[in-house]
Amino acid sequence: MDAWKLVCVFRNVLPPEAFEEEINENSLKRLSVYLENLQKPGFKSLKPTQLTFYIREKTAQNSSEGQEPISTSGFRAVRFTLHTSDLLSTVLYILNSCSLSVEHVQSLNTNVHSQPLQEVTGMPDRPIKWHKSYYSFTGFKDPDEDLEHVSRVETTLMSWLGSNGQSAVKKLKNSLPLRKELDRLKRELSDLLQLSDIRWQRGWGVAHRCSQLHSLSRLAQQNLEPLQNAKGCTIVFTDRSGMSALGHVMLGTMDVHHHWTRLFESLPSYFDLQRRMSALEDQISNLLGGIQVVYIEELQPALTLDEYYCLLDVFHSQLLKSRAPAHPQSLSGLEMILSSDRYEPSLHELGHFNIPALSDPASLQSFMRSRAQQARENITRREELKVIENELIQASTKKFSLEKFYKEPSISSRQMVDCCRRLLQLSLPYLHGMHLCVSHFYSVMQDGDLCIPWNWKKGEAMK
Repeated sequence: MDAWKLVCVFRNVLPPEAFEEEINENSLKRLSVYLENLQKPGFKSLKPTQLTFYIREKTAQNSSEGQEPISTSGFRAVRFTLHTSDLLSTVLYILNSCSLSVEHVQSLNTNVHSQPLQEVTGMPDRPIKWHKSYYSFTGFKDPDEDLEHVSRVETTLMSWLGSNGQSAVKKLKNSLPLRKELDRLKRELSDLLQLSDIRWQRGWGVAHRCSQLHSLSRLAQQNLEPLQNAKGCTIVFTDRSGMSALGHVMLGTMDVHHHWTRLFESLPSYFDLQRRMSALEDQISNLLGGIQVVYIEELQPALTLDEYYCLLDVFHSQLLKSRAPAHPQSLSGLEMILSSDRYEPSLHELGHFNIPALSDPASLQSFMRSRAQQARENITRREELKVIENELIQASTKKFSLEKFYKEPSISSRQMVDCCRRLLQLSLPYLHGMHLCVSHFYSVMQDGDLCIPWNWKKGEAMK
């Protein structure tokens, strides 16, 4: 199940009022991050995340635990804390907390693993109908798969584009003035503060981004000096303020100007921590035969610089205590990422090693040396595939006259290559001048971007 599927469900019950919309947008974004982190390889646990949603009410209801009475404007606040560590339980907990239907998560007649569901929802012990996304995510066998395959009519690319093309064109046209305003604000702020870049967490609309840039611009007008500490940095609007493990300045969208100002004033101390972090990475590299310690944002939980430094420090201390013999440069040219989970070390198909911070150093070195050649081969294939991917993206952009062609971070190069190769075999006049995103599902985003699954099915357009 993709995080945005649940987010799209919420958008249908949330109010458009300005204050409530701001709260909802931030909660939706934090919800998306939580769900995406649950689906990252090798990830086991998350910090509890408190969310607040303002939900539209059609009829009066008695308020339940975590819910406030309905206001005069016709919606109520729902507050709850996410603490579950698997996707299905999390989705069910959210839907039940907001008094939303869970029937669509229970469409197949089977009682597989009914106890976890019972614990989350408090439902009686009876046969459970599971949604097909449960089987695709967990890998469990769907007993009704053959029957459903016969009876199901799948959405095809051509039919979906035929049905949704006009809607996307209208939304894109309506968003063009705001897109121009966004480009102007971004350019002016980047020049004023001499920034490397300004970014957002995926999924926010153009209007929301403009609002955040206007807020930063007002702060710059009121108190420019602290903001000049960000010279050369990348600013990322996200759910909390601080500095990311990659060294980006994170501005929490729920924070007020005072919090942002304090962050900009403290940037010199963060830069010092960055230097200490780099030195720590070099020391680890020297102790492990020259392997490079990297942080891959798409494959790891979102960490602040402080959190990542602590993780490195724990691992470094483990290495020093073991006094394992060094093998100078035996792993030079290879990469590893650190995690706080307690898995066994592994080699990723992209060529990097996944290493738990509490690994036994002696057995760890033996493991990495024994798979070094395979890691080098994986890296070579990764680089070759990336070149092919970029060429196909350019070819697709040109053939279909796309204004923008991009992919979700969760889409691998292999999936993107497969998608582009099949797209290039088609004639798709619907896409002229459009923004196309390769994802895991079909959707028309609020500003007109078209999302299609990478493994789309071919078919004829609807008449």
